[in-house]
Amino acid sequence: MKVVVTGGTGFLGRGLVAALLGKSHEVDVVTRDPANASVPPGARAVSWSDLATAVDGAGAVVNLAGETIAQRWTAPAKARIVGSRASAAERVGAALRAARNRPNALVNASAVGFNGNRGNEELTESSGPGTGFLAETTLAWEEAARRAAPEGVRLVLPRIGIVLGEKGGALSKMLLPFRLGLGGPLGSGTQWMSWIHRDDLVALLVAVLEDPRFEGPVNATAPAPVTMKEFASTLGRVLHRPAFVPAPAFAIRAAMGEMASLVLDGQRALPAKASSLGFRFRFEKLEPALREILDHASGN
Repeated sequence: MKVVVTGGTGFLGRGLVAALLGKSHEVDVVTRDPANASVPPGARAVSWSDLATAVDGAGAVVNLAGETIAQRWTAPAKARIVGSRASAAERVGAALRAARNRPNALVNASAVGFNGNRGNEELTESSGPGTGFLAETTLAWEEAARRAAPEGVRLVLPRIGIVLGEKGGALSKMLLPFRLGLGGPLGSGTQWMSWIHRDDLVALLVAVLEDPRFEGPVNATAPAPVTMKEFASTLGRVLHRPAFVPAPAFAIRAAMGEMASLVLDGQRALPAKASSLGFRFRFEKLEPALREILDHASGN
C-alpha cells in the first residue's frame, strides 16, 4: 500500500516512515523542502504543492503536520498553533476531494489534551471534550479533519499522549536535571500523565492503517498512566538518581506562562478502543519503557 505522510520528518514521523517501509509499504513524505529533507532510503520526499498528485491512488494518508505546542503561548503563537493544524487538514482534504482514486483512510493526529484537565477521571474515546487552550485546539483540529475526510474515506483520530523515546519528545527535555540529581515532580505531582513508548505509538499507527475496524477517536496511550510524582520517582530509579526536588507550580507558571498547563494539568486516558480490538502494547508499564529507551541510548 502507498501511504502519504505529512509531518514525516519529525520525531514521530521518522519512526512511522521507517516502520511502514519495513512492512514493504510505499511511502511519500510531504515536506516544505523535498530537496533537503532527511527521509529514509526507499521513501520519496514530495512538496506540499505536489500533495494532490501524491494522494491520488494512495491507499492512505497520515497527517501529522502542525506547529509545535512547546513554545510560549502568546496570542500570535496560539494563532499559528491552531492555524497550522487547520491549514494542513484543509490542504489534505482538498487533495482527497480532487483525487480520482481516493485513499481508503485518513489518519489525522490529535491529542489527549482534547479531554482537558479532568483530575482522576478515567477517560476513554467516548469521554467528552474539556476546556482550555489545548482542549479547544484539539477539538478544532479534529473538526478540521472531519471536514477533510470525504464520504467513503475512513477517518481515524489517534489522540496521542506524551511520547517517550530516544533523541526527541518529552523525555529528552527531562533527562539533564534528573541526571544531575535535580529532578523531581512538577507542581503538585498528582496530575496524571498519559504516556506511550514511541515504538508502541508507531505500531498502533500502522495497525490503524491496516485494520479497517479502527475508526474515529483512538486513545494512543499506554494502558497504565501514571501521576507526575510516580513518573519522577520511576525515572530517578532507572537513572539511579534522587528525584526529590519538586518544581512548584507558581515557579513553572512564572517561567512558562499559560503553557505551564502542559505539565501542570493532565489526563488519565485509557486505550479502550485499541485494547478492545486486540492491539498488544509492548510497553504497558512505565519502568520497562524507560529502561529500554535509556539502555538503547547508552548502547546497552
